[in-house]
Amino acid sequence: MSSPNSKPFSFILASTRARGCNTVYTMRIHYLFLSILLLAACQSSNETSSEKQVEVFTWWTSGSEASALETVLEAYRNQYPDVEVINASIAGGGGSAARPVLQTRLVGGNPPDTWQTHHGAELMGQYVTPGFAASVKDLYDAEGWYELFSPSLIDMISKDGEPYLVVLNLHRSNTLWYNKPVIEEYDISVGEALSIEELFEIAEDLQNTEVAPLCMGDTGIWANGIMFENTLVGTIGPERYQGLWNGETDFRDPDVMEAVHIYGRLLNYLNDDHAALSWDQAADKMADGDCAFYSMGDWVYGELVRDGLRENIDFGWVAHPGTEGVHILVTDGFTFAENAPHPEETLNMLRIMGDRVVQEDFNLIKGSICARNDCDRSRFGPYLQWTMDEYAKSVSVPTVIHGSAAPADFQQSLNDALTDFVVRRDVVAFTEMLAREAKASGFGM
Repeated sequence: MSSPNSKPFSFILASTRARGCNTVYTMRIHYLFLSILLLAACQSSNETSSEKQVEVFTWWTSGSEASALETVLEAYRNQYPDVEVINASIAGGGGSAARPVLQTRLVGGNPPDTWQTHHGAELMGQYVTPGFAASVKDLYDAEGWYELFSPSLIDMISKDGEPYLVVLNLHRSNTLWYNKPVIEEYDISVGEALSIEELFEIAEDLQNTEVAPLCMGDTGIWANGIMFENTLVGTIGPERYQGLWNGETDFRDPDVMEAVHIYGRLLNYLNDDHAALSWDQAADKMADGDCAFYSMGDWVYGELVRDGLRENIDFGWVAHPGTEGVHILVTDGFTFAENAPHPEETLNMLRIMGDRVVQEDFNLIKGSICARNDCDRSRFGPYLQWTMDEYAKSVSVPTVIHGSAAPADFQQSLNDALTDFVVRRDVVAFTEMLAREAKASGFGM
């Protein structure tokens, strides 16, 4: 149908006969105009098609991590086949390489649609308070998630009563893994728990063998920091550990200094090539029997199972010494970007991430447990069932290494202090620096 101000094509032909050769020029203009309109329509259609996409920003790039993430993305593709899924993952355990890139994009007004982050200080301080992340309360209401995620977990991701994260999984950071054939070969017995002195005795017995007592891969210092944090909690207990982040416990406290001293002793038993390995390469080293024990979060489980190792046959686990009854909680969740480039597609991605079956499929590979409280327990093996039970009955505390307990500036200061301590082993200098930086960050004594 013609617009009120346009002339029908028959009128153009009539004008051609009346005005001679000038009308040929007129017709060419009209044809050119029609061609431009058709081209613009095609371009508009192509642009609309290309805009049906969603960008997911993560740091999950190890073998098990990438495989687990793919289960989520594939579930989305199956339900929304016309939407392009952009996997914007950047390698670097714990997000050490990804977060600076993300921050640059957010400040520059070029956010991904959704990005991976942890609950607590990281979520609130870096993304919610500056206005980079939007509330997902409407999604929680629509999906009935207030009944399917625990109130305590929702509280960890909420501000002014509104959640800002869809939590995909729950990790336990304070697990001590061990290679069962190795400890059996050396007549080492590990029960349901292991004290720090028992661990030192075992480490001393293994010191003169071909097997390194403790595994580590700390090309990213955060991995070594996990062992420090686990030792800190195991030495001073969960209550006083929590006090470090609210100003009730001083980093110069004698018990904190004792924890640092114990950590320094543990460093003496690491594999010689620890500085050249990533965390997952250290897991492979343990799987191969080149080292015996590994104090690391249960993302290690995903790597071990992916390599074909069997639970309670090829590998075993206990709580890191002293942390029985404590669950150092690492959550992974995804935000909804404020002014997300593709809001509808993003909300659908978050909806997929909160689905029960999707969470089950993801966590079976990742080595974590569901954030939802209605997942099918029978699908999970011995370790993950053990950690489900531990999470249910233990005291949960946040992790500073993964950004939940303290602001980003202190987290960076801790990484710097750890890097220095691994070389110098100066307990006083280490604790003095942490006390100073905690005060500068607004929570120290």
